[in-house]
Amino acid sequence: MALVQETVAWLTDPAHWAGPNGIPARLTEHIVISAVSLLVAVAIALPVGLYIGHTRRFTRLAINSANVWRALPSIAIIAIVLPITAAIDPQSGFKFYPTVVAMVVLAVPPILVNAYAGVSGVDRDLVEAARGQGMSERQTLTAVEIPLAAPVIVTGIRSGAVQIIATATLGAIFGFGGLGRYLVDGTAQGDDGQVFGGVVLVAGLVIATDLVFAVLQRFMTPSVLRRDASLTTVSA
Repeated sequence: MALVQETVAWLTDPAHWAGPNGIPARLTEHIVISAVSLLVAVAIALPVGLYIGHTRRFTRLAINSANVWRALPSIAIIAIVLPITAAIDPQSGFKFYPTVVAMVVLAVPPILVNAYAGVSGVDRDLVEAARGQGMSERQTLTAVEIPLAAPVIVTGIRSGAVQIIATATLGAIFGFGGLGRYLVDGTAQGDDGQVFGGVVLVAGLVIATDLVFAVLQRFMTPSVLRRDASLTTVSA
């Protein structure tokens, strides 16, 4: 009970909602680095996933490589990349870029694998029918496969976003800001209210992000698939 009271007291203290170290500023930092990391991960993983899902080429190589990325500890990646990026850019290279690199490595596997699974799982009869109507490979991918695979693709991006937001707190260990700053500083100061206040804020951001992607996923699900899912649920 005392811990809950300390956490509530810390979160409701007006002093913690103003200034460069205030909750709005730290929340903005966390959102920015998470958004940048997710966009870079999508730019890398989505084209690869769509390509191997459509062509069925290099599937084993791409999936195995993604699994290797998945096994890499984020904190180790930050520690390895930091000296390199710091030498290139003494300002952002010490705090911002190492965390971004680690978060990109974390998010690429679920995005790539889900993009592949979504496209490769589209009914091949529909694909062949599109080709039979004279559609090019690009048109078949963009007009048939991607719309039908969209819910699975968004699931991968959703998973990557949630993992990034939850793990970006590690950047604070190496001097970056964000919500992880409250966990690091609170631990160093023995301030449990600050530590668990940071935990609550990170959890809240994760939940909010997950809900946004859940709505987006439902919006991007073709109506025919939603009807099929509803019929399956009723039958069950």
